[in-house]
Amino acid sequence: MDPYLEYPAFWSSFHTRLMVAVAEAIELQLDPIYYVEVESRTYQSDEDDGELLIGIPDAIVFSRPSDIAAPVVAHGEDTVVATQPRPETVAVPMPVEVKERYLEVREMGTDDVVTVIELLSPKNKRSGEGRIAYEKKRRLILGSQTHLVELDLLRGAKPMPILGARSQSPYRILISRSQHRPTADLYGVPLEQPLPSFPIPLKPNDSEPIVRLQAVFDHVYERARYGARIDYHQPIPPPKLSEAEQQWVDQLLAERREP
Repeated sequence: MDPYLEYPAFWSSFHTRLMVAVAEAIELQLDPIYYVEVESRTYQSDEDDGELLIGIPDAIVFSRPSDIAAPVVAHGEDTVVATQPRPETVAVPMPVEVKERYLEVREMGTDDVVTVIELLSPKNKRSGEGRIAYEKKRRLILGSQTHLVELDLLRGAKPMPILGARSQSPYRILISRSQHRPTADLYGVPLEQPLPSFPIPLKPNDSEPIVRLQAVFDHVYERARYGARIDYHQPIPPPKLSEAEQQWVDQLLAERREP
């Protein structure tokens, strides 16, 4: 995984590209009784993940003293004339329509959802509307007969709840088969190791596709030309790397950072 993709300038497009690439990798291996659908979840959010502030007067904007004309009193016939203060140009926080794509493996003919595949976004992991929406959906899936595959390729923010995890790896892939719950399989991936291959659970006795995630990632990385677009002289987005991780990154990027 490339942690530089966590910069907002890259993550949204990467999220979409990776989900479509995973769908294609699965489709090539699926039996004809299944198909993959790319779905999207939409909700309103502002840039700070806080309340939608339009029309809510919880703050008053004051002009700087230099922006306000002082009242002028004209003497004569006891007439007082005051100039109007000039309005200051400000901005209000606008709600943003956020779309998050995910995959559903469905049964041909019935259209029943057999497996849901999610790639977490920063909005899912930070407090706010995005996390609330995703946690609600996650609970519904875990309480159903639908399998869940959850990819967390973000080092920052709060991970989704998992009980009994010993791995402290920054990246996690959860495979929750409906018939085995609450038990699930968790792949913990350190920064310096390749992304793993993992199965897509289907109905019992059906052949399960294997997602070779590192190969899928490499294909997306090359097609989107992230190597040429990312400035590797910049620091990695938060959270801060451990000393060992930073040394590994510096060695890996030494040639790219040469003037």
